[in-house]
Amino acid sequence: MDAAGGAVIIGASAGALEALSLILPELASDFPRPILVIVHVPPDKRSVLAAIFGAKCQLRAVEAEDKEPIEPGVIYFAPPDYHLLIEDEKTIALSDEDQVLFSRPSIDVAFESAAEVWGKSLTGIILTGANHDGAQGLRAVADAGGTALVQDPEGAYAPTMPEAAIAACPQARVLSLESIASYLQGIAS
Repeated sequence: MDAAGGAVIIGASAGALEALSLILPELASDFPRPILVIVHVPPDKRSVLAAIFGAKCQLRAVEAEDKEPIEPGVIYFAPPDYHLLIEDEKTIALSDEDQVLFSRPSIDVAFESAAEVWGKSLTGIILTGANHDGAQGLRAVADAGGTALVQDPEGAYAPTMPEAAIAACPQARVLSLESIASYLQGIAS
């Protein structure tokens, strides 16, 4: 896989399961990019997101592992209590460095890392959440020439995260969950 192929990165917190359930199952099995998903999961809990979405989606869903090669058409969930970083366009790295905005995994850290690697071929998406994590990361995606999308706060379970992302990245496109799913389907065609 080369950097030109691009990637999709999604950040969410409170209300993430419902929001992701309206997007990820809509993607066809031949989706051409990797999808990296950062959700705030309590550090003392096992994440079941990969299992849930593996059953719901046409794409393979896995919990990301350190030094794992990145493949198109796979959904990678950040594991609890680790930052997810992109070492180059081929490999995931996990880090237990300090929390950022009380979060590990941090959406900002993952988005900034992905923006450095994929630049204009990255699509960054901020969904529902109750803190400001992701706002600066989405700004980094836009500053690198990537596409910035934000869930419409009106329809979000927790509007704080999308509102913060819009404030930090006013050029982001604000879309409903259904429109975000349609946008991603358009990438595949």
